[in-house]
Parts: sequence; structure tokens; C-alpha cells
Amino acid sequence: MRLNLKDIINVPGASLPFSYQLDLSGMELNGERPIQEPVAVEGQVQNRGGALMLEGTASSVLHLTCDRCTKAFTREKVVPLTTLLATELADEASEDEIVLLEDDEVDLDALTTTAFVLAMESKNLCSEDCKGICPGCGADLNAEPCRCKPEVDPRLAVLAKLLEDKESE
Repeated sequence: MRLNLKDIINVPGASLPFSYQLDLSGMELNGERPIQEPVAVEGQVQNRGGALMLEGTASSVLHLTCDRCTKAFTREKVVPLTTLLATELADEASEDEIVLLEDDEVDLDALTTTAFVLAMESKNLCSEDCKGICPGCGADLNAEPCRCKPEVDPRLAVLAKLLEDKESE
């Protein structure tokens, strides 16, 4: 969505609200498509004494897979949007902090997509205390105990055998 700001560029104190839905369902991240539901984008652009400030939020429900136990889960994601907009740059040093308008318009889709993707976590856990899967037996440690037999130090194997023989008598 392109938002035309020509009506508020030269009017200090003016604002222009926006609200729409962005479809990012085709975006693949780490081999998955976690943004299956529309991203709700809302906010406003305000002229604050000649400076245009975009403030708002982008929110959606993410469909993720836990990196520890591989179970599917959902999580709501809300990303704040705060950006300074300008028709031209005073110097090139501020280029990273300010978004330039093209024909008095801002591309909300590009701005929101960038902010939303950069705010995604690199590691997804179904819960902070997820125990994961045992690498030996494959048991989900959140639901059941490990089924692995404790490994015996080869130097103590003879003693372990003696204990087993004594228990079987």
C-alpha cells in the first residue's frame, strides 16, 4: 500500500491515519512459512513541525515449529513501527534512519515487511522451559523421561558386570 502524504507535508500538526492488512503468506523463512495469517497494520503519520513521523504497529499470529521439541505452535507477534519520513536528505549520514518519500508517498508494504521480518526471532521455542528431544532415544523430554541406559565408563565395565551378576542372584 502506498500512502500519499501530500496533504500533510506542509501542514504542521496535521496527521493521516492508516489501517490495512498485508499478506506475507508467501514469504519463506528458514524453510517454513510462519506468517500464514494477514498482518494487521495500523497507525498514523504526523507532521511534527515539518518532520513527518510514522508510528504504528504490525501484528499477526505466527505458525511456528519449536527448535527444541519440533512441535507446532502459534504465537502472536506485534511489531512497533516508528520511522522518520522526509522528501529529501540534508546529509547522507542520516540515510539509515530516515525513509525518503517517492512522489510524496511512502511504501507501507516495504516498510512493514522489513520491520516485521527483522523483528522475527532466530530461535523459536514453544516455551522457555522446553526440554527438547533426547538425542539418544528420541523421547520428547517434556512428555516422558529419557529411555537411554546410562553409559558405563569402559574402565568400570568389569565392576558394573559384577553388580549385575550380584543383583541377578
